[in-house]
Amino acid sequence: MKQTETALFIEEKIKAFVFTSPRNRIPASDADIIFDEPLVQYADGDDPIFTEYRTIIASTHLTPREALAQAENKSPEGLPDRLSVISWVLPITRKTRESNHPQTETPSRAWSYTRWYGEKFNEALRWHVVELLVEMGCLAVAPMMQPYFKTLTNEKGPYSNWSERDIAYAAGLGTFSLSDGFITERGIAHRCGSVVTDLSLPASPRTAKDHYANCLFYVNNKCRDCIVRCPAGAISESGHDKIRCRDYLQDDIGYLRKEYDVGVAGCGLCQTRVPCESRNPAGKVSR
Repeated sequence: MKQTETALFIEEKIKAFVFTSPRNRIPASDADIIFDEPLVQYADGDDPIFTEYRTIIASTHLTPREALAQAENKSPEGLPDRLSVISWVLPITRKTRESNHPQTETPSRAWSYTRWYGEKFNEALRWHVVELLVEMGCLAVAPMMQPYFKTLTNEKGPYSNWSERDIAYAAGLGTFSLSDGFITERGIAHRCGSVVTDLSLPASPRTAKDHYANCLFYVNNKCRDCIVRCPAGAISESGHDKIRCRDYLQDDIGYLRKEYDVGVAGCGLCQTRVPCESRNPAGKVSR
């Protein structure tokens, strides 16, 4: 198959898994799905931006070549010349998003289920894509599912050595926001995933003017809705305080993990009842 045909084939397989997997269901409600149709795009595995992430994110952030090499117990130089990154965005359904609209201090039960069980589904999707590629005779790895994946903390707060949102940015799926969220054409309420492979796929262009191009605060300095929505006071005009956000999730609403019977409750108030909830609000704004 040609590169474009292969890319379309993989995209269709990802969408089919989202449509048909029983894991993409809210517990005790077979009729309510967790995620809508995904967005799927691709990045060149040796795009210079991945090296830049060592400065932007942390020196420990892996490049796709390093991530695949570690998984295959090879040297980065021993891998094929061309690598690709498959990146996807899983938009949260309207019903779940709207369940969070009246909330002012804590997430709705449906939102917490989406955060916990939705990421379990996302893990299953990562394995599904890896298995598909291996069956095609390719090397493939989902870095977040590897033993080497780590979440660390510095003076700015938690960070990881493989950031799904930054991978999605590299694949041209959207840009960042004042709240540190990732605004796609389907909005900011979603989960991201990715897989690295030696399959040669056409890189999707990054068309955004800059890495904040989809956020109205940076476009016209008029929107501050996520600041108002944050119950932890972790968002200001200076950006997102990751430490205050983490402490609120762990200490102030940590009790929800037991109440909702989930491992992680999430919050998501800054991702709902805001202009970027389900769309790119800057799409028609005059810059």
